[in-house]
Amino acid sequence: MLRHLLEDFTHLFFPRFCPGCGSDALQPAQILCLNCLMELPETGFFDQPENPVKHSLTGRLAVERAASLYYCSHVSKLRNLIHLLKYKNQRDVGIFLGEMLGRQLVRSGWAKDIDLIVPIPLHPKRERKRGYNQSKIIADGISNITSIAVETDAVVRTVYTQTQTKKGRSERIANMEDKFHVVRPEKLQGKHILLIDDLITTGATLEFCGNEILKIPHTKISIATVGRSIN
Repeated sequence: MLRHLLEDFTHLFFPRFCPGCGSDALQPAQILCLNCLMELPETGFFDQPENPVKHSLTGRLAVERAASLYYCSHVSKLRNLIHLLKYKNQRDVGIFLGEMLGRQLVRSGWAKDIDLIVPIPLHPKRERKRGYNQSKIIADGISNITSIAVETDAVVRTVYTQTQTKKGRSERIANMEDKFHVVRPEKLQGKHILLIDDLITTGATLEFCGNEILKIPHTKISIATVGRSIN
């Protein structure tokens, strides 16, 4: 009884609002209200070995598996969540999305043979400016569920590039060439690596980072993202 009174008092003076719809009907541990959670458009790709994400990388990156958890349109609840994570310092959103992705990895059986999680690195200048790497936050959420280790020191982004958000495929490819480098190959050798990013649009970032990793002997790559951008 006392605990409920305390929660009611806290909610009255420090209400928490759902980032999806603005509702204040959030329980203390919730990031997204139940209505918004139910409305996130799942792709079903983790149960489809030959899905559109995997097909989009054919001939570009030799992946074991590839999938996105949700569709992400230009104006959507998921796009808003990722914006809050990347630009508004709401790291708890990234943990939440990573844990949702981690549960899907476990449910679909993907997690069984993954040795290591590698988030797409940011250039140090951008990471200092933002204060964190959003893909690392998502990877930490995945690790919370799967207990698979996250590796952030083996791959670096060597050239500072402008944001990819408004670039087309050809511009994204030009922007990504020769931008990644494996500096600790011994940490990756012989491993099946799950490469993580928030969204996949053209796949250029994942393509170039993944191909650098595959230069290390006896490595394998799978890819998982929270969202797949759609028009």
